[in-house]
Amino acid sequence: MTEPRWKHDGVRVIPAQSLDPNTAQTPGMDRKAAIDFARAGAQKLWAGTVTIHAGAKTGAHHHGALESVIYVVRGKARMRWGEALEFTAVAGPGDFIFVPPYVPHQEINASADETLECVLVRSDGQATAVNLDIDAVEQPESVKWIDPIHRA
Repeated sequence: MTEPRWKHDGVRVIPAQSLDPNTAQTPGMDRKAAIDFARAGAQKLWAGTVTIHAGAKTGAHHHGALESVIYVVRGKARMRWGEALEFTAVAGPGDFIFVPPYVPHQEINASADETLECVLVRSDGQATAVNLDIDAVEQPESVKWIDPIHRA
């Protein structure tokens, strides 16, 4: 008797304790892969977690041609982006952050005493992180997102 078709080629559950830290890293954060091509056969997605310790910030980086989505689970994220990291915005638990391809950015844990925990999804089955050496402006401009569909 043969096994059912979808038994090993269908849904996969990746237990939290089996996330893989052997993925592209940026100084200041700990990324762990859950879903990628090597682990789950994902052709168009990479998903995992990212943790930034209290008061810490990452180095400036971008993710090449990939789109990224960050979902804040716990803590407060301050994002900086731009050629000189001249723009900033803050996100908290339940907020989503979208990072378009090639956008230089930096994640900052805005809390001095709480770990920032996020879920990260990218638009390819492989992880890409290009670390950058950027001279950042001292006072970035705060940017509030305006929903182009539901303007209020």
